[in-house]
Amino acid sequence: MCGIFAYLNYCAPRDRRYVLEVLLNGLRRLEYRGYDSSGIALDADLPPPGSAAAYAGAPPLVFRQEGKIDNLVRSVYSEVDEKGVNLDATFSVHAGIAHTRWATHGVPAPKNSHPQSSGTGDEFLVVHNGIITNYEILKETLIRHGFTFESDTDTEVIPKLAKFVFDQACDGEGDMTFSQVVMEVMRQLEGAYALIFKSPHYPNELIACKRGSTLILGVNEVSDQNSAKSFQNVKSLTTNGSPREFFFSSDLCAIVEHTKNYLAIEDNEIIHIKDGSVSILKFDKEKEKPASLQRALSVLEMEVEQIKKGSYDHFMQKEIHEQPHSLTTTMRGRLKDSGVVLGGLKEHLKTLRRSRRVIFIGCGTSYNAALAARPFVEELTGIPVTMEVASDLLDRQGPIYREDTAVFVSQSGETADTLLALEYALEKGALCVGVTNTVGSTLSRKTHCGIHINAGCEIGVASTKAYTSQIVVMAMIALAIGSDQLSTQPRRESIITGLSSLPSHVSEVLKLDAEMKELASSLIDSESLLVFGRGYNYATALEGALKVKEVALMHSEGMLAGEMKHGPLALVDENLPIIVIATRDSCFSKQKSVIQQLLSRKGRLIIMCSEGDISAVGPSASCRVIQVPEVADCLQPVINIIPLQLLAYHLTVLRGFDVDQPRNLAKSVTTQ
Repeated sequence: MCGIFAYLNYCAPRDRRYVLEVLLNGLRRLEYRGYDSSGIALDADLPPPGSAAAYAGAPPLVFRQEGKIDNLVRSVYSEVDEKGVNLDATFSVHAGIAHTRWATHGVPAPKNSHPQSSGTGDEFLVVHNGIITNYEILKETLIRHGFTFESDTDTEVIPKLAKFVFDQACDGEGDMTFSQVVMEVMRQLEGAYALIFKSPHYPNELIACKRGSTLILGVNEVSDQNSAKSFQNVKSLTTNGSPREFFFSSDLCAIVEHTKNYLAIEDNEIIHIKDGSVSILKFDKEKEKPASLQRALSVLEMEVEQIKKGSYDHFMQKEIHEQPHSLTTTMRGRLKDSGVVLGGLKEHLKTLRRSRRVIFIGCGTSYNAALAARPFVEELTGIPVTMEVASDLLDRQGPIYREDTAVFVSQSGETADTLLALEYALEKGALCVGVTNTVGSTLSRKTHCGIHINAGCEIGVASTKAYTSQIVVMAMIALAIGSDQLSTQPRRESIITGLSSLPSHVSEVLKLDAEMKELASSLIDSESLLVFGRGYNYATALEGALKVKEVALMHSEGMLAGEMKHGPLALVDENLPIIVIATRDSCFSKQKSVIQQLLSRKGRLIIMCSEGDISAVGPSASCRVIQVPEVADCLQPVINIIPLQLLAYHLTVLRGFDVDQPRNLAKSVTTQ
């Protein structure tokens, strides 16, 4: 929900302008995670000798601004000019931190933006992603010790707590390292967080730690940028002397243009960068001294082109049109010899087949993807499948048993409600399977097994290509679990054939782009939209309506067509646009009946049907018809959602709203 970025160069001279641009560009890459306010902190020049500063290091320059990153950029350069800051000053070592925010505590405003400060002199600065659940108690304690709070955030207790710890050590004439300060702070914090600390008391050092929220360390060996193999050695992080650049980020997409060598920081790890080396400490609340760890860096398999819009106007548009490629990547190496090979599940297939029940758990779009998969998972495995919205499962403490398999679906792998439900299921002893798009995410680390959907970096807040890849992955999971059943072999073979040809059919349906734009123009003044689906396409109705809701800011509802007569029919008139999904499957005849009932009440219908089925669905002259390619019925939701994604996109553009960063929403929701 918030984006963290930090930069430190060691023995690699960089001018302040370069450092500033690296920080601001890192925020631009992370803006999809939050865009109501932002801020950065970087070093100023050293104070003159004999000045009455509280520290010997360079004082920080701190800039905070409400609104999107562009507002911060304008503000920074304006303030730099006013203060006469020399952007050409060169540093052989420099540490800067940056943050883009999605407000949870305190309205969007400069005072609530990060970095949050310890107070006068900015002796400790912190950027934070997550929630501190015991901040009120900590705040009361710090106020009693004379601290004054300026923001409405939970984060402000962290730098003030750091100063309190530091001051106590100094009063006792002790000498405290930066990592010891941070460790004492962590000992007091409850909740989920990723944190980066910067302090002029510890010049040219950065410390990061995490518990729950994602944080990545990137390392670039400046003297030999092509020596990726050297980073596989665990000692490569702890040796110093060679010129290096270090990057901290909430997401790999912000470091790929700088380096492909990265480390996914684990929970309760403290990463201390000092003198060109990285110390990794494992924090344990019960132990006074942390254990020292050695870790090797991984090599990132991502290209810079994936984080750029290319010839498209918006990331959402690009990601919709990338789906033939993303689906191909999702299936690559997994469809073999008329079967499915899923390495992530191989050791657990026997347990999966013996499950008493499969529980799909997710939120939003990920929940809808699981709902689309439910019918064919039940069909191919013979195992009952139940659906759970993660927050609701937790609210009512729904029963989960050791014989259950819980499948957690999340694009980011960091969704707070889903992760809390995962902890709950682990406590109950269920086998936990993860389906996520993010390598190294908390979900992928904490589940017993799982599958990465490999859809590629998704930057638009409204998920599109991840949704279709999630459905395909869950189809492959169903095929793998049910592969020991002879009775379903012909059905499995037909689905595998359908999967192989799916990308070409998606390319075909994307040709409806201009038609969807024209349809969007006819709906631009509508106040509401209903979408009716059933069977495999009930989830399509929910997801299509959600996309319109998310980005076009238009009231829309996805409804089970079988429930139409039990209330929703009262809404039908000649003005309310209604989309009815009536492609060929076992519910086709029932949807034809729904269409006739809506027409008899003068409904304003938009019918989605299979190619060549216009006469079969029997629309009147007043109906709009969207024809889509026919594929295997259980894969039809992958095809059917794409016209609705295009419709939502064009509605948003025509209505003049922000496509990639819709109002009040962020990509990765890391709060309850």
